[in-house]
Amino acid sequence: MRDDLLHLFVDNILCCNLIMSNYFDERDTKNIEKTRELCEELPSFVMQFVVGIQLRTTALTRLNYVRDIKTFFEYLIKYKFKNYSAPYQITLLDLNSLQAFDVELFLDYLGSYDKNGSKHKCGDAAKERKLSSLRSFFKYLYRKNLLNENITSKIETPKVGEKPIRFLEINEIANLLDAAENGESLSTKQKIFHNITKLRDVAILSIFLGTGIRISECVGLNRDDFDFAQNAVKITRKGGAQTLLYFSDEVKKALLDYLFWVDDQIAEGTDFGLKIVDKQPFFLSLRGTRITVRAVQMLVEKYCRIVSPLKHITPHKLRSTFGTTLYRETQDIYVVADVLGHRDVNTTKKHYAAISDEIRRKAANVVKLRDDNDD
Repeated sequence: MRDDLLHLFVDNILCCNLIMSNYFDERDTKNIEKTRELCEELPSFVMQFVVGIQLRTTALTRLNYVRDIKTFFEYLIKYKFKNYSAPYQITLLDLNSLQAFDVELFLDYLGSYDKNGSKHKCGDAAKERKLSSLRSFFKYLYRKNLLNENITSKIETPKVGEKPIRFLEINEIANLLDAAENGESLSTKQKIFHNITKLRDVAILSIFLGTGIRISECVGLNRDDFDFAQNAVKITRKGGAQTLLYFSDEVKKALLDYLFWVDDQIAEGTDFGLKIVDKQPFFLSLRGTRITVRAVQMLVEKYCRIVSPLKHITPHKLRSTFGTTLYRETQDIYVVADVLGHRDVNTTKKHYAAISDEIRRKAANVVKLRDDNDD
């Protein structure tokens, strides 16, 4: 029956590829549409900026830039240009009148502000990101001779404290997979759907812990991205580049257990008790569609609260767990950087510096100056 299901699996792939669009293309399209909608509320030179940087940025990056610029413009009409009623009224002449101190006041404002009737607060990391957006914006306008000066170049970057890397220990990894498999510590409400989702949840946790995959890369996986003969999976990295990741037989088993269960449901016509809308995605929601980023975040946090309640473990922390384990085993920062998809090895060094210190301390005891058995 397994061989028949594998043939059915391949046939489904060929059919789906003809009718389904790529997850990442759909995501980019949505982000582009959101960016255009926001730009309609802003001056035309903001759209000019968006178009000007499109070749070197992702759709999500541009969307975040525009959101940050909109927040800045809303601040300006509230405190600087009070005669305006909407951000689109701000002109290049207005921007030319600003001083570096105006941007510094904006960063201070972000510490606590009201938006749409609710309270917001930005920490140093969020302030740094918004300043980075404004720097890109002002730099572009200055380079195009639309501004007389790039005032953001005079502003110091907010000091962001280094956060200690948070990850699961070896025993916690085993406990996490056990918790997802048996569901004993779940609430009564959570147990209702556990028999339906447990194989999927174990597979998702396994691929996070066994490959260091990012959450967007995980959600975007399709059936035809896997080559189980080679224990390999094709993933789409940030910016759209594709690469192969390899996984262990243990991860393979978790993935195939889930895959065969799904195909059993399709063959028997049960579809989890629901209709499967999209057969192309590898990981499905209870609605029979591609699982969402938020759903993955929630299932990871659900099980991690059981095994490690004092650590706030997210999908990204499972990626950190993989990176930490891989570095301890290989002691090769370049291998870790390559597998995690870091473009700059310094990024990897930054995150795993504490582990480097641990390895160096252990290395200090490897070299013996005298044999303990010497008289």
